This record gives sequence, structure tokens and C-alpha cells, in this order.
Amino acid sequence: MAELRLSMVFFFLFIFYYINLSTVESSMARARHFKHPDTKAFIEVSCQTTLYPALCIKCLARYANSNVRNEQQLAQVALTVSLYKARSTRLYMLKVAKELESIKSKECPALRDCLQQIDDSINQLSHSITELRRFDLKAGMIDDLFWHIDNVDTWISAALTDASNCVDEFPGHRMSKMKATIKGKVMNVAQLTSNALALFHRYAARYRSATNKKP
Repeated sequence: MAELRLSMVFFFLFIFYYINLSTVESSMARARHFKHPDTKAFIEVSCQTTLYPALCIKCLARYANSNVRNEQQLAQVALTVSLYKARSTRLYMLKVAKELESIKSKECPALRDCLQQIDDSINQLSHSITELRRFDLKAGMIDDLFWHIDNVDTWISAALTDASNCVDEFPGHRMSKMKATIKGKVMNVAQLTSNALALFHRYAARYRSATNKKP
């Protein structure tokens, strides 16, 4: 009877130890997954190469606890942020355009032109994100890689041009609150796209430099 009780004690001690060990290991795994102290520094250093570093850091800092560990992933995130902002700006502009059309405002043509340019930016950003995901750095096909790089570069540059042209639809400083709001939102898209392009150039420069050093 005593041996049975002793066996039961050891059995429950084993179960208790196993459960606690599993809990600790699970907690450590979550910590390793979510805590990347170097990512914040990586983002801050990378953003210094952009035209709008403060905006870059502000928008990308939320990803400091993610798995963003290299230039390609950071460029991908920056493009995704730019695309999100472009889409939200488009939704706002569609709402305003509908209101202006209902009162037959003379500002409708300029807004429609700007809206078309934002639509183009959204398409080009979407293409660039899709193309960046296709990069296969392990295949060793440098010529094909550079073809993809040129595609992404072209699309991001075109998206930036369209967003900048949209901003130009609202010249001057004296304007209605509505126009000032639209200009501010579109300018934000242009600046985010400019930052994304700079981060992509930072990524692509590594491979162009490596190729130039080859005999």
C-alpha cells in the first residue's frame, strides 16, 4: 500500500513537472517569436536613407515586433503600408466626389483626374508587391532577378509620379477644408511611396553592387 502511494506521488510530480516545463517552453517560444530587439534599430537605420525618415519610422515602427529581418521584407512592408494608405485615400475621395457631383461643383473635374491617378498608383503598387514576392534569390539567376528588380522599380516610380501629379491638382495654399484634406492625404501617399522606393533601392543596391564586383 505504501509503495502504491509513493508511486502515485511520483506520478503526480512527473505530471506537474511536465506541465510546467511545457508552459515555460511555450512562453519562451512566444518570446522568441514576438521579441526582436534588433528590428527597431534596423528599421531606424534603414529609414535614414529615405526623404522622410520621421514618417518612415513612425509608419514602420509598429512592425518592430514582427519578423522583418532584411531589406527585402522591409521594402515589402513599406509598399504594403503605402498601398493601404492609397486605398483609404481613394475611398475618401470617392465619398467627396459623390457629394460634389450632387451639387454639380466646378471642382469635380480636378477631383476626378486626381482619383484616376490614385487608381493608377494603387494598381502599380499592387503589381510591385506581387513582383517582389516572386524574387527567388536562391536560384542564382541574376539576370532574371534584375529583370524583376527593374519591374518593381518602374512600378513604384510610376505610382510615385501619379500620386505627385494628383497633389499638383491642388496648387496654392488657400483652399477649402475639403481640398486641403484631400491634398494632405494624397501627399501622405506620395511620401510613403517615396520612402518605399528608397527602401527598395537600398535592397536592390546590394545585388547590383555584388554583380559589379564580379570579374
